[in-house]
Amino acid sequence: MSFRLEDNIRENVKNLKPYSSARDEYVSSGTDMIFLDANENPYENGVNRYPDPQQRGLKSLLALQKGISNNQLLLGNGSDEVLDLLFRAFCEPKEDNVITMPPTYGMYTVLSDLNIVENKRVLLTSNFEPDVDTILQTVTKNSKIIFVCSPNNPTGNAFSQERIAQLLENFDGLVVIDEAYIDFSESPSWVSQLDKYPNLVVTQTLSKAYGMAGIRLGICIASEEIIKVLNKIKPPYNVNELTQQRAVDRLKDLGSVKDEIAGILRERKLLKEALEDIDFVQKVFPTDANFILAQVDDAGLRYNQLLQHGIVVRNRSKQPLCKNTLRFTVGTKEENKNVVRVLKTLTNQY
Repeated sequence: MSFRLEDNIRENVKNLKPYSSARDEYVSSGTDMIFLDANENPYENGVNRYPDPQQRGLKSLLALQKGISNNQLLLGNGSDEVLDLLFRAFCEPKEDNVITMPPTYGMYTVLSDLNIVENKRVLLTSNFEPDVDTILQTVTKNSKIIFVCSPNNPTGNAFSQERIAQLLENFDGLVVIDEAYIDFSESPSWVSQLDKYPNLVVTQTLSKAYGMAGIRLGICIASEEIIKVLNKIKPPYNVNELTQQRAVDRLKDLGSVKDEIAGILRERKLLKEALEDIDFVQKVFPTDANFILAQVDDAGLRYNQLLQHGIVVRNRSKQPLCKNTLRFTVGTKEENKNVVRVLKTLTNQY
């Protein structure tokens, strides 16, 4: 691997002078100041001032918990903004391409279309693992990013560490590992490998294990050099004050987060066992996430039957390798019991 960051940055981004907001130019020392620099409403109500554009307090807490430096973090309005920034910084429209591995998270395709970047799709193997040889054969001189969702959505499995390492070691572009579900997996986070692989980017979120989907906070972890590039193009106030406050409060209560994760893992095991006993469920796939993918006799039929009972699951049948599959998010103990009860009553009739 001969990765050079400079070879991957778009030329216009290299030459871009980032917008400097008022709060970028001054960092409070903690003393009382009179702020007349940003044309804000002066009457204090908790949100009358612009938020810290670099989210320093939140980043310090995250960096401490993840064993990295503040300069290795970029935060976004959900992971989707983080992923979009990666496209905009490293992929030249109408010239470059990215590689994805269906079945996988659908926003990679949406963002490639939005940014006019070709998406070269390489299907996972029959056991839902990256087909490394085919991926590397698909790479061209204009391939800038390989997206790796692990644990994968919608299949639920964490990919082989050895296969991911092969991609990192043999690809001269960025390997972006989407770890939205890592907190539910026994596999270690790739954050610990940042020093080893200069082309590694890890994305995480507070939406899943931390139970904060509503505040929209995405996390990008990479080398300081990659983060500097992304900081050049991010909107100045992309993470609002209320999101920063709620995220800090939640991160200070890790005991509750860990208890909830443990509860979800217990319920995941029980739900998996229950699904395996349902007559029309043909296969329940292994999972490292907070959901379970199950193959049924007729996904359309079963989806509609569940909907008629007030239960919403996700029909993933249109995804490659996922014919007649339903994805069940692990709910509360009561919700899961109700789902299983309803599943046991379903017939072959609408």
